[in-house]
Amino acid sequence: MKAPVKLIYSREDEITFGIYRPAYHALYRAALDASNNLIAFHVKMGGVPENALHANRFPAGAIDNYLAESWAIESNISVGAMRAPGSNFNAVAEQSFLDEVAEAMGKDPIQFRLDLLKRAKENPVGEKNDYDAARYAGVLELVREKSGWDQNSAGKNRGVAAYFCHSSYVAIVVDIKVDKDTPVVQKVYAANDCGIVVNPDAAINMTEGSIVDGIGQAMYGQLTFSKGQPDQDNFDSYRLIRHAEAPKEIEVHFVENEINPTGLGEPPYPPVMGALANALYKATGTRYYHQPFIKNSFE
Repeated sequence: MKAPVKLIYSREDEITFGIYRPAYHALYRAALDASNNLIAFHVKMGGVPENALHANRFPAGAIDNYLAESWAIESNISVGAMRAPGSNFNAVAEQSFLDEVAEAMGKDPIQFRLDLLKRAKENPVGEKNDYDAARYAGVLELVREKSGWDQNSAGKNRGVAAYFCHSSYVAIVVDIKVDKDTPVVQKVYAANDCGIVVNPDAAINMTEGSIVDGIGQAMYGQLTFSKGQPDQDNFDSYRLIRHAEAPKEIEVHFVENEINPTGLGEPPYPPVMGALANALYKATGTRYYHQPFIKNSFE
């Protein structure tokens, strides 16, 4: 050709011809008896073009009457895995709803989860539950201790979430404040159970990266379509987290055991979004049912 040939995509090409995170929707319901005990739990979850439901994960096994249903709608939009695929949405919806149930019951959100896990450990419902209730409870107890949840939560806008995915367990506490209608993440505490930690520095880095990434996606990561084409094609229209919006401090802890190592590049990602949603509720009095939170609530 006797001329240079450009082989690098432009940013617009890359974004508009990429693959995208599937779209998900979840409906949760719970029933309490006359004594304010949780007696039934129902989740109906689906998406385009796939569903993200893991029917046998927590709180399956912890509630007598539990029903999980799924659906999916086909689409010609190309989709692919985003960090912690499927679980990244599940944790936000599930952990936000569990906080609502705890509030309706008048229970502390960490203790409420621990009570459910105690039931799942000592007297489980069903035989197909795909999580270890003791390890799940272990990360909640560790993050409660390290964050000073019982002693230092008065007057703070704190949210908690815990999730199991990719064979690891992670609990997160997020502290935020709202400055001129803008949420500011002050500190994040993370408790991980990924078995034996082979490389502590790398494990901390992966956790920190998941936390910053998760906050950014939950706050800002909106990409929409019109007639099958993305409306956003560069960073002036597709919003990413900025340096000043990252948490001011992140504290990472690990459960020490002799269990074979499991994943850590993805497991801290889903629960930080759920913890953030619960912290935003404490700060604003508003439940955040749609992602991204900022686009739908602050802008």
